[in-house]
Amino acid sequence: MNFDQQFNRRQTNSFKWAVGENKLPMSIADMDFQTAPAITNALAKKVKTGIYGYEIIPEAYYQAVGDWYATEHHARPKREWMLFVSGVVPALASVLRRLTNPGDQILIQAPVYNMFFTTIQSNGRQVLSSDLVYDPKQHTYHIDWEDLEAKFAQPLTTMMILCNPQNPGGMIWTKQELQHLAELGQKYGVTIFADEIHGDLTFNEGGYVPFFSLPEQFLQAVVIAVSPSKTFNIAATHAATLFVPNAYLREVVDQGLQNDGLTGVNLTAIPASIAAYTQSQEWYHELLNYLKGNLELVEQTIKEHLAGKVAVVPSAATYLVWLDISALSHDSVAFTDFLESTSGLILNPGTMYGEAGKNFVRMNVAYPRAVVADGLQRLIKGVKAWPK
Repeated sequence: MNFDQQFNRRQTNSFKWAVGENKLPMSIADMDFQTAPAITNALAKKVKTGIYGYEIIPEAYYQAVGDWYATEHHARPKREWMLFVSGVVPALASVLRRLTNPGDQILIQAPVYNMFFTTIQSNGRQVLSSDLVYDPKQHTYHIDWEDLEAKFAQPLTTMMILCNPQNPGGMIWTKQELQHLAELGQKYGVTIFADEIHGDLTFNEGGYVPFFSLPEQFLQAVVIAVSPSKTFNIAATHAATLFVPNAYLREVVDQGLQNDGLTGVNLTAIPASIAAYTQSQEWYHELLNYLKGNLELVEQTIKEHLAGKVAVVPSAATYLVWLDISALSHDSVAFTDFLESTSGLILNPGTMYGEAGKNFVRMNVAYPRAVVADGLQRLIKGVKAWPK
């Protein structure tokens, strides 16, 4: 696969590229690479039938999901745990409505994916954050377990949303950390929803630890969400899978998904997912190698040209780079606005991911390398022009 090939995505209904002509959006988390050829071929074959009636979910879909996790992550989810759903965020909203009550506190770990905040608040629940603790010298994060347990223990806390791996920081939670979270959930009667959509995009030797790989005794109050959408750049196909090990909880969640109209399947979801999981392993591993090269380019360029001004937070996962700009500004919105106006580069301000992100910006590097290089030059230009 030629990941260096560039494509003009303007005027293609791309959400990310609906920007001005001189703008470079390195923001929204989709990739500027064509998907795996097997996926394109599967969709072309489907469209060629010319008949687009109601669809079912074949057993081959669930087999493909299970085989992928067994092969790539060395853990196989049980077939009976699986529920098809048309997206991770819609599933989260549905699970929130089904398993919690209006006014309940939903625990998160900021800085974290902005849609967690939106989904919690739009469904009448309260955000409760146990912020990850940042070490400004090492540029690393860790969990404040004492604070986290105190917030688990609050009577109104009924669910925790976990990002595994973490977006935007790129941390991969260990088996011991996941087990401790599960123990806290059981101790205080708090359900855990684990969003693992970035689980395939890891750059360490061991990969990430799927929550469902823990012993079943730790999985009785856990809902895990996965999807091929980030890995294979197929978000618009709207396919995801929930793993719900506890039978009663699974029945409740499934009823909620059906009530909310999230179990219907569109024309593209099944062929794209099966082709991704069963025929696209080579493409996937080539992608990881290419993304690793992009990440190395970012680290090297910032070290050479922006040392003392911008720092890369070391990441083991995702194609999203978390940049510490605290030496320049404590207002990420003002900085990203200035950056866009002076260089055309569009990054996500860290406050999108909670107040704990005010000293950071997020940069998507899932682009052909020449585009990443262009983005870095724009970043350098903006930093040099920054007046504060």
